[in-house]
Amino acid sequence: MDCLIHPTYFPNIAHFVAMVKSDSICFEVCDNYQKQSYRNRTEIYGANGKLALSVPVSYSQKNRQLYKDVKIANEDDWQLQHLKSLQSAYSMSPFFEFYIDDLMSLFETKFDFILDLNLKCFEILQDSLQLELNVSESTVFEKDALNKTDFRPLAKRNYQASNLEYYTQVFTEKHGFIPNLSILDLIFNEGPNTELYLTRQSLD
Repeated sequence: MDCLIHPTYFPNIAHFVAMVKSDSICFEVCDNYQKQSYRNRTEIYGANGKLALSVPVSYSQKNRQLYKDVKIANEDDWQLQHLKSLQSAYSMSPFFEFYIDDLMSLFETKFDFILDLNLKCFEILQDSLQLELNVSESTVFEKDALNKTDFRPLAKRNYQASNLEYYTQVFTEKHGFIPNLSILDLIFNEGPNTELYLTRQSLD
């Protein structure tokens, strides 16, 4: 199976299930940017339940922009805020200390464009998990994916991945199991078992 999928900010688990189970991955980089999606947002498990981390972007709905042209609003110190949120949420998880150093460059490097951040984010995650994935980028926009399974809807925030398998999360006893969070939730809690978990899942 070949898939067409959006690069997103610390992709959720369903995203990674689709990618791990594909023979090749084509990142959609030629489309128009859409608000209210996971392109600039990820969700983690904080002490009070689900917590959204959003990268601020300079974007106006009036003037449509290509995804690759949308700039990050770096006036806010969002990277420090996101890092502190991750430390607060996962410092007690079994594998936080094992993986956090791999991710630090994402919080210490200034990125001008959201697409560049997301592609680097994926690259670092792939290396951390030692995943051998065949990845390319689109050269033209295809409204209907040709010869590929279209997983672009996974970037929509209303996508429900209700059949993902349970695993132990830091705050499970307080708020129960929350499925399809950022891949970071799975990595920090499951560590080297992450790839095996992903290969066992199926998407709706």
